[in-house]
Amino acid sequence: MFGGFIGTNENQGGDWGEQILNKVAGNTIRHLFTRSELVEVEVNCHPSSKLLQGSIDSFKMHGQGLTIRRDFRTEEMSFETDAVALDFSSVLKGEISLKQPTQALAMVKLAEDDINSAFKAELVRKRLENLSEPALMELSGNQPVSFTDIELNLLPHNRIKLFAKASFGDRVVPVSLSCQLGIAKRRRVMFTEAQFEADAVPAAERETSQQLTEKLVEVLNNMVDLDRFNLDGVKLRLNSLKTQGNLLLFTGYAQILRVPQVG
Repeated sequence: MFGGFIGTNENQGGDWGEQILNKVAGNTIRHLFTRSELVEVEVNCHPSSKLLQGSIDSFKMHGQGLTIRRDFRTEEMSFETDAVALDFSSVLKGEISLKQPTQALAMVKLAEDDINSAFKAELVRKRLENLSEPALMELSGNQPVSFTDIELNLLPHNRIKLFAKASFGDRVVPVSLSCQLGIAKRRRVMFTEAQFEADAVPAAERETSQQLTEKLVEVLNNMVDLDRFNLDGVKLRLNSLKTQGNLLLFTGYAQILRVPQVG
């Protein structure tokens, strides 16, 4: 559905209005991301005269290597809208202004390496370090606990393995678990059916490590919320997720409330 967006029109010359809108839309979408390796867009409008009234049949975007908020790289992202109403006069000014919000089918692929890099981002680290919840402080002797050096491995059937280090005072305890990935309220990624992986932890540390593992799962389940990573004017909602080799594939929809101006 999302492939081959560019160069597929039967009229290779292209309608002038669609050409302008394609260019403006491509430029606008690139500015949604800190970095982009590839952005392809296609606007369909038949007959083309509808475009002058601000009506288009569909809008498609496919991107690769798109980085959100400096630290969160997506391997691939695509979306496709139904009919869209926009102000065509804004297009002539190099902008896109929607007459009303619209929705789009969305697909996002995350690479395992990029997921692990995201755990090092400041927005994520501040939710994993210097934690002082009572249950954790009880385990650590009233010292803040930090979960660092997180390494996640994607497994078949929507499962993962996760290794981390729990640090408090001058003590470092390895933490290891496997679990199932799920979705809650269409916006939160949940870590369910968690199992402590004792073989990855020295015997002397296993009791404490198992307790810390349970707390880390609680922290993760309260942290991975898409509303913290939304693009400007765009909210993502999830229908499904799937592990696919070293990729994590999400499908859902995007609520496009407005298109940010390029400035």
